[in-house]
Amino acid sequence: MTISLYEWLIEPFAEFDFMRYALASVVFLALSAAPVGVFLVMRRMSLVGDALGHAVLPGAAVGYMLGGLSLPAMSAGGFAAGMVMALLAGLVSRFTDLKEDANFAAFYLSSLAVGVLLVSMGGSNIDLLHLLFGSILAVDLPALTLVAAVASITIVTLAVIYRPLLLESIDPLFLKAVNGKGGLWHLIFLVLVVMNLVSGFQALGTLMAVGLMMIPAITARLWVRGMGGQILLAVLFALLCGLFGLLFSYHVEIPSGPSIILFCGGWYAFSVLFGSEGGLLAKWLRGSRHKTF
Repeated sequence: MTISLYEWLIEPFAEFDFMRYALASVVFLALSAAPVGVFLVMRRMSLVGDALGHAVLPGAAVGYMLGGLSLPAMSAGGFAAGMVMALLAGLVSRFTDLKEDANFAAFYLSSLAVGVLLVSMGGSNIDLLHLLFGSILAVDLPALTLVAAVASITIVTLAVIYRPLLLESIDPLFLKAVNGKGGLWHLIFLVLVVMNLVSGFQALGTLMAVGLMMIPAITARLWVRGMGGQILLAVLFALLCGLFGLLFSYHVEIPSGPSIILFCGGWYAFSVLFGSEGGLLAKWLRGSRHKTF
C-alpha cells in the first residue's frame, strides 16, 4: 500500500497539535540560531557554541532540582550558568596566557560533569535524558512562546548591531583603534548565543541544541562566501532539515531531536563533496583547470 504525498508531508501537521508546535519551534530556532551560528563560524568560535551548550546544563539542572520540570526555573538557571561560564572563560583568558577556546574547553567539560551529577542526584535517568537530548514533540505553548521571544530578540538585535559586529569579527584591532567598543559587541553576541541555546535546549536538549545552530551555518560556508548569503542559506538549511527530520521521526518512530541533527549532518556531508565554495569536487575541478592552463 503506497502512502500519498499528502500523508507524508501534510497529514502529521494537520492532525496533531504537537507536530504543529514542533514545526513552529523549528522555524523560530532556524530564524534565530542559524544566523548566530554563521557569526560563530566566521569568528572561528564554532566550538565555543558547543562549550556554552554544555555550560547550560548545570544551571538547568539546578533549576530542575528547585522547581522540577519548570520552564522559567530551568531557563533562568541555564542562562545564568551559560553567562557565568562565558565571563569566567573571558577573564581567565585575559589574565593568563591561555587562549579563550582552551578555557572554554576546560569549563565546558567541567560544567557537563557537574550537570550530569546534579541531575543524577536529584532525578532519574529519564530526567537526565530529557535535559541532554530534549523532546521537540513535547514542546508546549509556554516553551514555544519562549522560543519565539528569543527569536524575536535575536533577529532585532542582530539587525541593530550587524555592522559593528561584522567589523569586530573581521578586524577587531581596527575597531579597538577607533574606539569602536568591540568588547560591548562581543558581550552582546555571547548573550545572544546563550539565549538561543537556552531556548533550544527546551526542544532539542543541551547536546542537540547546538547542532541546529552550528551545522547549517558550517554547511552554508561550503556554498557561498558572502555573509548575507551564508545567513540566508543557513536559515534555509535549518528549516529544511528541521522539517524533514520531524517528518522522518514521525513516520519511522525515532527520537525527533537526533533525527533533525542527522539530517543536518547528512546535508553537511553532501556539501563537503559537492559544495560550490569549498567542496571537494569544486576544488578538484579548479585544480584541473589550473593544470590545463
